[in-house]
Amino acid sequence: MGQFSVIFNTLGKALNDAERNRTETQAAITAIRLLMLTGCRLNEIMTLKWDDACLGDYELRLPDSKTGAKTVHIGQSVVDVLLQTERLNNNSYVITGKNEGRPLIDLQHPWRRIRATAGLPDVRIHDLRHSFASGALALGEGLPMIGKLLGHSQVQTTARYAHLANAPIKVAASRIADSISGALNDS
Repeated sequence: MGQFSVIFNTLGKALNDAERNRTETQAAITAIRLLMLTGCRLNEIMTLKWDDACLGDYELRLPDSKTGAKTVHIGQSVVDVLLQTERLNNNSYVITGKNEGRPLIDLQHPWRRIRATAGLPDVRIHDLRHSFASGALALGEGLPMIGKLLGHSQVQTTARYAHLANAPIKVAASRIADSISGALNDS
């Protein structure tokens, strides 16, 4: 996955350090992990309620997102993060804030510190969504599938990621041209 695996790797280390050293709240760390692993928008994770997390079905059923109600399909790594997240009796939110019964409202301050620790000062929270999509492209997923994963209602929205799909095409073109060139030189 190239550049994106480097970003995920360095952020992962920074998150693990923050967790081990307790320099950030567990809610902030969990929120960032979920953003990385799901491709969800910030508000979708920050307002996620336990009732919307259908772990047995590997789904997050979001009643209200930018494009309306949607289902986010998740993998085992997301289920594992959620299973390790403490549920508070007096709070229906997954990412809990300091006020009883309320979600965490500010992820920007912890995010700035974590990305600074990771040496990624220019990476924005929304870039995690783009990195998720770019990682999917690098793994060979097509734009229609990525659009479904991100919950895009319009193909044109996902088409913004098309430029990222050029790298594998260039590799294939080079491989084919090299093969043909080799055949030409053998004659």
